[in-house]
Amino acid sequence: MSNKKISNDLQEIVTQAINQMKQEAGKDMKDEDINLAELGRRTGISRHKLRKLKEDGFIVKPHGNTGKVAIIHVLYGFTDTIDNLLKIGVSNSEVIYDRIKELGYTGGKTTVKNYIADHKDLLPAKRITVAPQGNRGRRYETGPGESFQMDWGFVNVIDNQGGTYRVACFAMICHHCGKMYVEFFPNAKQESLFIGMVHSFIYLGIPKTVLTDNMKSVVIERDAEGKPIWQKDYEQFMKTIGFETKLCKIAHPFTKGKVERLIRFVKENFLAGRVFGTITDLNFEALRWCNDQNGRYHKAVDCVPNQKHAKQCSPLCSTVVLDHDVMVYLCPLRKISFDGFVNYEGRRFGVPYWYTEKPCRIRRDAFTLYIYDTDLTKELASHNVTWSRKDSYCKDQYVLNQPEEVPSTPVKITVRQIEEEKTDSSFDKFDFAKAVHWYE
Repeated sequence: MSNKKISNDLQEIVTQAINQMKQEAGKDMKDEDINLAELGRRTGISRHKLRKLKEDGFIVKPHGNTGKVAIIHVLYGFTDTIDNLLKIGVSNSEVIYDRIKELGYTGGKTTVKNYIADHKDLLPAKRITVAPQGNRGRRYETGPGESFQMDWGFVNVIDNQGGTYRVACFAMICHHCGKMYVEFFPNAKQESLFIGMVHSFIYLGIPKTVLTDNMKSVVIERDAEGKPIWQKDYEQFMKTIGFETKLCKIAHPFTKGKVERLIRFVKENFLAGRVFGTITDLNFEALRWCNDQNGRYHKAVDCVPNQKHAKQCSPLCSTVVLDHDVMVYLCPLRKISFDGFVNYEGRRFGVPYWYTEKPCRIRRDAFTLYIYDTDLTKELASHNVTWSRKDSYCKDQYVLNQPEEVPSTPVKITVRQIEEEKTDSSFDKFDFAKAVHWYE
């Protein structure tokens, strides 16, 4: 076995070849006498490169641009956005890549990863990690169209005035293929739960069972045998739509780990560093994000959720029929105030004066809000949802031209009105110009 040292250093390769040539020549050989063709054969370096080295005395010098950074590169114009995301703790290259791609970035994801690796000092300090708690449960699988999981998540929003309010995120996911649906609401009331579930059933289909935790709007308590006592409105909702509900073990979120992970994925991927105008805009972006994620390959389920759901789950799921019974849940009841307004999602909307009943039903569809009578047979008014704090009036909300009575017989009585007498003020006695006539 040869002990010859092998090196990839250019300087060392050239020096060794020159020394060998000098030893073989048997006499003192100057650098000017070195045959470049023979040196190129031994080193594999091009004749042009060897001429450059010969001019420098066969000393390999660093490239003139070594250490320089291009002023204009593919990330030029997007570094401020990346820095802002890193400062708020967003280090996911997928999220940052998608966010700057929407702004016009045309480069690759590797460049973004390299930039993140070089600027990790912008990330805030990590919180103290909790010691691992070990295995608490086992993963299980369900058949196509058999079970969906649903849950609520919450996020704080800072408005343009610097105030903070809370938004609820409803999430539902197919346990078999991983297809998901996400929608945001101003609150997590039961009526918001019904609306979110109906919308998710329209998007995913109706499964046999829905797995959820012990929400107040779902279950009241458990009897002596541990069976759930359903909230009466939710029990009627299950019968109307046609599905069953399974409850998780109390204080055991691993039972519905898929939707718990989905909520975390929404917070870390979709909501990370996001700025939006209204909740309606946020829901449009969320639906577009869901469509994009459902069309991607997911390693956890080893499939593209849209394809697997359409092929296996959808044929076994029921379809939502928007009849009167279902529309009742999409249009919650509201009471009309004394001044002709109904309150919905923190805003007030006007109702026509000619509607004499006290309750009505209301529904927001994208940027339009509709007000119906209690039987959903007549549309009373519609409003453009601007999410402004100002009240939204409707046509005929107040009576402008009120009915006026006219005499049925000729009017024969006439009375006379005189000018009202002016009462002297106590300061009139000090009016000397009135008492003295200077020019008489």
